[in-house]
Amino acid sequence: MSLLKNYKHTFFACYAGYFVQSIINNFLPLLFLTIQNSFDLTYEKISLLIVVNFGVQLFVDLISTTFVDRLGYGKCVITAHVFASTGLFGLGILPFIINPYTGILLSITVYAIGSGLIEVIISPIVEACPGERKSAQMSLLHSFYCWGQMAVVLLSTLFFVIFGRESWRYLAFMWALVPFFNGIYFTLVPIPPVLAKGESLGVKGLVKTKVFYAFALLMLCSGASEIAMSQWASAFAESGLKVSKTVGDLLGPCLFAALMGLARVGYARLSDKISLSKAMTLSGVLCVVCYLVTALSPVAWLSLLGCALCGLAVGIMWPATFSLASEKIPRGGTVMFALLALFGDLGCTTGPGAVGAVTSRFGGELSKGILFAVIFPVMLLLALRLTGKEKC
Repeated sequence: MSLLKNYKHTFFACYAGYFVQSIINNFLPLLFLTIQNSFDLTYEKISLLIVVNFGVQLFVDLISTTFVDRLGYGKCVITAHVFASTGLFGLGILPFIINPYTGILLSITVYAIGSGLIEVIISPIVEACPGERKSAQMSLLHSFYCWGQMAVVLLSTLFFVIFGRESWRYLAFMWALVPFFNGIYFTLVPIPPVLAKGESLGVKGLVKTKVFYAFALLMLCSGASEIAMSQWASAFAESGLKVSKTVGDLLGPCLFAALMGLARVGYARLSDKISLSKAMTLSGVLCVVCYLVTALSPVAWLSLLGCALCGLAVGIMWPATFSLASEKIPRGGTVMFALLALFGDLGCTTGPGAVGAVTSRFGGELSKGILFAVIFPVMLLLALRLTGKEKC
């Protein structure tokens, strides 16, 4: 039974849930070159870490439709935080007591299960909470992923400056406390019913809805456009642009996260004045420009600027896709959120994985991998046009 009756606490717990997801997706990429050198890993093995993380999340998205409604959102969201905390604790332990690469993969697998559940569960919880301006609420919710990413970069950088990068395992323990305590918080807050039984379209109804496929492609491209840049920004700044890790992290992934968060908060405030479709179109065009500038500019600071501004470009893509889909397919329910999250995580796997593969093909030249990834925001613009062709 919930002890905190006000739904504001539910929102706060959900915000913190996205903070947890940002820790899971952004902490380890800050250590790519560190663990690559410490454990003698190739770019292919580093790329596999990204693929496993988002691949497991994708698998959880897929199977969650079979148990979330049956078990209930409350139990599932608490379980998600248990997995997230356990995996982060494992990241600081397993690589040092078993084969390092195996230990990292096991830890990633565990916390990715938690992240996948968080992605499926939290957005529909917020959609179900009492209130208006749902697209604004969704954009604000997803902004906390950005503030989490920014906090991860800033606090991790400060930790590395004080204690050294070789002490990263202890920082993993500290980050593991966030999902631990937020899981406890979720036991105290009210969880609203998402859809009454029988109201949802279900899988069969959804797959017969043609416009859903356009949203699936849009979600895939949103995830790929965002994560392809954010996951490789730190390594690109350090190895490709030859700037220090501290400067690279602050001007690359940290500023990326800050601008992504500002885009989401900004849209939450301006949602009554600009349509989601127009905002998404502007975002897609800016994203294409940012990828080209980052990959092709011969000037390091201009490439860093392109990387950072990409955060502004991709900011509303993910939450806006959820909101647009909810407007066009109001009876989508848990199945729709789960499948959209699945395609989003497929993009999160495909995007950075493609960057790593192309980079390896060109002898470790990350700019070539990032240039290849411009295909994703281009496809996003095409998918966006398809979502306006038909109404459900």
